[in-house]
Amino acid sequence: MKINELSDNAGARKSAMRVGRGIGSGKGKTAGSGHKGQKARSGVAINGFEGGQMPIYRRLPKRGFKSLNRKDYQVLNLGRLQSAIDAKKIDAKKAITVESLAEAGLVGKIGDGVRLLAKGELKAKIDITVTGASKGAVEAVEKAGGKVSVA
Repeated sequence: MKINELSDNAGARKSAMRVGRGIGSGKGKTAGSGHKGQKARSGVAINGFEGGQMPIYRRLPKRGFKSLNRKDYQVLNLGRLQSAIDAKKIDAKKAITVESLAEAGLVGKIGDGVRLLAKGELKAKIDITVTGASKGAVEAVEKAGGKVSVA
């Protein structure tokens, strides 16, 4: 094989449709934009426009409040933690940290930390350090013989 014989596979590169190049091309004259009207012009940006009717984002009332200083905790349930220990993703004998939870894939982007919640059942004795924990989760871990450190 020579370098001048190299070519793409058939159909690997598709050329763009050339619009506005005569009536015989199939996309001539109006170039697929139809006749007249705002959408036939260039520079159209009508997201949320409802033809003069009051748009839905203005009809609906504003509701609630989001603090600029809010914390975005990753949630971890005890049942999920137990299933990870059963699947040997986490070693229950070692101290469990937020970083080890992220490595095991139990939490995604750590953000402002991990909060431990009491949903599910924990059988393993663990020593876990998290950003926050519910009372029920702390009780369940201590009942199983472990301890929770909130850092």
